[in-house]
Amino acid sequence: MKRKILLSIVLIFMVISAYSQKNPIIGVSSVASENSASAPLTYIHSIKKAGGVPLVIPITSDKVELERILDVIDGLVMTGGEDIDPLKWFNEEPVRAMGGIAPGRDEFDITLIRMAVEKGLPVLGICRGEQVMNVAFGGTLYQDIPSQVKDTFVKHSQNAPSSYGTHTIDIDKSSKLHKILGRESVAVNSFHHQAVKDIAKGFKITARAKDGIVEAIEKEGDQFVVGVQFHPEGLVSGGDSTFLPLFEALIEATK
Repeated sequence: MKRKILLSIVLIFMVISAYSQKNPIIGVSSVASENSASAPLTYIHSIKKAGGVPLVIPITSDKVELERILDVIDGLVMTGGEDIDPLKWFNEEPVRAMGGIAPGRDEFDITLIRMAVEKGLPVLGICRGEQVMNVAFGGTLYQDIPSQVKDTFVKHSQNAPSSYGTHTIDIDKSSKLHKILGRESVAVNSFHHQAVKDIAKGFKITARAKDGIVEAIEKEGDQFVVGVQFHPEGLVSGGDSTFLPLFEALIEATK
């Protein structure tokens, strides 16, 4: 089975190699599934619009496979999805309102992002991807904002399409995100009930919603390791170019 997976990856690399000589290959973490390795097309479209070659990475616990994949890709996007197991990854008992978890994907995502950062690759974490980024390096999460955070007044799980921003965030003027977007405040979409609580060592909070919920983090230093709680790919795929520079910055960081 492992040989089949590796052969499939090699064939994919051969098919896109000519195109990717000028366009960096951006790995995309896949969603949890027994029968497929996939990622929403909004991520794929956004990476392509920014000039990258998207490559969906199958879920695996084999570090040798991941190392070989990381040798080929130039950057990484960590995608959204399920809640992260709090008991295993930040030593908290699950609260009643916590959503579904995917243990195999937790292991894959956290191993993948740690290896990518150690290797020096640029990484963009989106929604769960931002939360994984924080947890992988020692941070914690609010398992459920409504039941654990007092005085929140922003609706963090919208009914509107992902192409529509429903609340604003305030961006730290000293952050990479501010440099990329050139804005101190911007409207974002919102599809989450969890959020960063304690920030990981070596990272800093770079944006918050009006009620204080963390909306962006980044690794200190020059390496491009940026996480956002909202879904920029939904906005970009819907025709809003506001957040295309975020994907372009990822592409630029590969150079």
